[in-house]
Amino acid sequence: MASPQICGTCLRKPPVWNRAKAALRYTYPVDALVQALKYRTDLSLAPILADLLLTELQEDDLPDYIIPVPLHPERLRDRGFNQALEISRYLCRKTGCKLLPAACIRTRSTPSQTQIPWKKRKQNVRNAFTCAQDFSGKHVAIVDDVMTSGATLNELARIILRHGASSVSAWAVARAFPGTLPANNTAGHSFNPTN
Repeated sequence: MASPQICGTCLRKPPVWNRAKAALRYTYPVDALVQALKYRTDLSLAPILADLLLTELQEDDLPDYIIPVPLHPERLRDRGFNQALEISRYLCRKTGCKLLPAACIRTRSTPSQTQIPWKKRKQNVRNAFTCAQDFSGKHVAIVDDVMTSGATLNELARIILRHGASSVSAWAVARAFPGTLPANNTAGHSFNPTN
């Protein structure tokens, strides 16, 4: 399990979401599992990763809706699936929460966050999402496989709150911290946490 932590950046500039949970740190063997799901299309890993996240969420209030971080249509065509959606499907089956896979869309094809310095990631995803759903008074959880800087989840949460949500939770299977990414991932060749 990932130990509860608040990073210095979050203390200086709090994110817009109300709470964030990650099941594990993004280190071996978790990084290998996430990459196998994402880049080798090992969809059998989605329920395993979702179960790890569910264990971390046991004492939390369940949201009204779960929204996977959307991929841009071009990236979805290239990959063939959205790993956040696969994890979210399993979470919804286990919790009974309503899955809204099309409530928000990614409108801009942004460069991979892994290829951008941490300080510029927020700017990279600015205005990258739009939502067509009214979330008035609802608690929404947004789901991704890995959270690094949190910029993508923060931007999506901002749009959801603008559409009336009373609270937004950010859920990720794993959390990476600056300077702790596995050595083979720092160049962004195989690690892409924001898609």
